[in-house]
Amino acid sequence: MTSSTHVGPPHCDPWDVPVASAPWLFADLEMTGSNPETHRVVQLCLERVVGGELVGRLSSFVKPEAGIAIGNTDIHGIDEAQLQEAPSFTSLSAQVHQLLDGAVFVAHGARHDVAFLTAELSRSGFSWRCPYFIDTVSLSRRVLTTATSHRLICLAQQLGISNPRPHRADNDVTVTRALFDHLLSQLDSATPRQLWLVGRGKYRVQPEVLASAQHAVEHRQAARVSYRPSRGRPQQLLFRPTAVRTDVDPPVVLGYLLPTRGRRELRADRILTFELIAS
Repeated sequence: MTSSTHVGPPHCDPWDVPVASAPWLFADLEMTGSNPETHRVVQLCLERVVGGELVGRLSSFVKPEAGIAIGNTDIHGIDEAQLQEAPSFTSLSAQVHQLLDGAVFVAHGARHDVAFLTAELSRSGFSWRCPYFIDTVSLSRRVLTTATSHRLICLAQQLGISNPRPHRADNDVTVTRALFDHLLSQLDSATPRQLWLVGRGKYRVQPEVLASAQHAVEHRQAARVSYRPSRGRPQQLLFRPTAVRTDVDPPVVLGYLLPTRGRRELRADRILTFELIAS
């Protein structure tokens, strides 16, 4: 869920640990406007979750520096009176940075939250980069294909998720966590990396997938394949490749399913993972 040309997140923790034990950081922010350079955060909620257990949390109104107008009040309902005794972002920045460190960032419309946190932390003297993250908007578009809208308020209504105070950071983190759990239940992703692959915005052929498929053909090996069809949830296949065609666009991997021996043709840009099985 990034526009980077890199094939995915770095091959290290937390991206390759099991989903059940990965550190997840769920976030939501309310801001004075949409520009992270000129507008500011007025409310935040960050929850760090491991194994379904809350291990760290920060929820607070945030008072912007003097001269910053409290905009977007018609959306979040936060006014100057509520922020009079609130801490500044700088006073919260060390705790924010600690919660974010080493976790997989999850938010609904995550790119916007990442941009604001990056800008606010930079102004507070902290360096934080988050080129890869999980966006529940992108995941819902892949999984909830019949949804008429992928706005958080609409998805909550569709799935029966309690949503008493929309557009408040603490409420929206609770809703996002419930949505995330529902999306996970519809997928077979074993690691955060596989979940990122399901949700990324554009289909791309992974060079290492083609290389592994060609190796499997040459050495007559089978593979465990996570495959995303044009509709529906990703499939987990036990697959024996017989040929790789790179003369078509996108390339395809030909072969058959084990143990049924049913013939399949897999588009390479829809293969999420390709794990060789030892002979």
